[in-house]
Amino acid sequence: MKVVIVGGVAGGATAAARIRRLDEKAEIVVFERSGYVSYANCGLPYYIGEVITDPEELTLQTPESFFARFRIRMHVHHEVTALHPDKKTVLVKNLETGGEFEESYDKLILSPGAKPVQPRLPGMGIEKLFTLRTVEDTFRLKEYIDRSKPRSAVLAGGGFIGLELAENLRDLGMEVTIVQRPKQLMNPFDADVASFIHGEMRKHGVKLALGHTVEGFEEKDGGVEVLLKGEKSLHADMVVLAIGVTPDTHLAEEAGLELGVKKSIVVNDRLETSVTDIYAAGDAVQVKHRVSGAETLISLAGPANKQGRIIADNICGGDSRYPGSMGSSVIKVFDMTAAVTGMNETNARKAGLDVDTVVLSPMSHAGYYPGGKVMTIKVVFERKTFRLLGAQIVGYEGVDKRIDVIAAAIQGGISAVQLKDLELAYAPPYSSAKDPVNMVGFMIDNIFRGLLKQWHLKDLSGLPHDGSVTLLDVRTAEEYQSGHIEDFRNIPVDELREHLDEIQKGKPVYVICQSGLRSYIASRILEGNGYEAYNFSGGFRFYDAVTHEHSLIEESTACGMDK
Repeated sequence: MKVVIVGGVAGGATAAARIRRLDEKAEIVVFERSGYVSYANCGLPYYIGEVITDPEELTLQTPESFFARFRIRMHVHHEVTALHPDKKTVLVKNLETGGEFEESYDKLILSPGAKPVQPRLPGMGIEKLFTLRTVEDTFRLKEYIDRSKPRSAVLAGGGFIGLELAENLRDLGMEVTIVQRPKQLMNPFDADVASFIHGEMRKHGVKLALGHTVEGFEEKDGGVEVLLKGEKSLHADMVVLAIGVTPDTHLAEEAGLELGVKKSIVVNDRLETSVTDIYAAGDAVQVKHRVSGAETLISLAGPANKQGRIIADNICGGDSRYPGSMGSSVIKVFDMTAAVTGMNETNARKAGLDVDTVVLSPMSHAGYYPGGKVMTIKVVFERKTFRLLGAQIVGYEGVDKRIDVIAAAIQGGISAVQLKDLELAYAPPYSSAKDPVNMVGFMIDNIFRGLLKQWHLKDLSGLPHDGSVTLLDVRTAEEYQSGHIEDFRNIPVDELREHLDEIQKGKPVYVICQSGLRSYIASRILEGNGYEAYNFSGGFRFYDAVTHEHSLIEESTACGMDK
């Protein structure tokens, strides 16, 4: 059996190695148009910032090491320019010599990945405009930084690469501005949770120009002028385009393979394409979202590697199936960690689901053990069935652990209520006896049992201020004086029972505290005394972070960027 693989990163490299482990006699040939195989794409920004200092650390394998261990021929600087399924060959161009040849196959694996989105804008070809996708891109950018010592950069795009690169350029001492059309960074997160990411970026000196459209680039005064629609342009010594990627599927399209979302390659759960004996993996394929069931694109290294392994199993006579992706991911944002899995509230509502959420701010470990830090957790679930749909977490320690637990729970079909029953490891330096994930379950169980009625930030603007409802802040007087929502009366929770006669019965009571815990206790006191009480999800801390961020966005829209 002869297997030809187009693309030697992530899915392609994994498939090649797995096929060899399953079939010692198979002939395996890999064509990679760049000069590197099996490289750590996610590590590229950290080489720019000199966190990773040895360029060899960026590549997990080389063509030589692959051949030495697996007897696999890895041809770098070789681009497959056409597929011929009718005669089971591919046309290959040697980029070093310019020569072309045909290569036959019994099985073909397409793992071409994705390419950076490069909009057709004026000035796209200027020298100081960069992308960051390949090792070559990285070396080109690093060489420019080392040689020219730029003092400022504009990053067009606020996704994973944009944020990671912003941090690393700031660590090099550069002034950094992120500009993009959406009014929030990191679209996998809801806007309210993204507010915490914005705050961390600004805290470390990154300027955000959100809600702006880039219209082009001009060379000016030794740098680059970034032209914005209806706004004053931004000037920087260099610009990096990080506005996303698109499936690199022109070969599949020209060969007549079925294409789906954004011209991605359609595959079944065995990762077979519409053409016999051709498989596909990685950023170029359409996958099913495990939670929503919708066809989508998810460009992450974990799914790509799993898909490569599944393809290898199936080529070698097995019957492995890919169950879909749910976008579990984590990112370092300076000192903070942000993580997400499944569906966020925004997308769940767009999909027509009737959802509810809980927001809480637990400590990363036992409060009596030194060094604990607050994290903010938002969990999305289906209102009637309590099906667990997704979660977002921002914080410092223990964020990755909790998102992984929730991701596993979603995959295992555990309901949002059943999170309370998970038996999770506990010791004071690592967690609490009631782990944050258990706390999520306790809260949702209280909703399920009718013990907790909530109101959310989106409800605030609709609350009447005419006395028909009672607005109650149960924090301490000192907390209240440091900041509160207009028309909310302050009665500390520990004094509430003594002041119940001051709260009129027959009116709903909307309660808030700093994190949501004391207001829940206050709600139970009120309910126990014949009142109808609603607890604010997330607490004043959450309200303050989100509403403060909203005002900054409005200000940046008016003046070009925040200060």
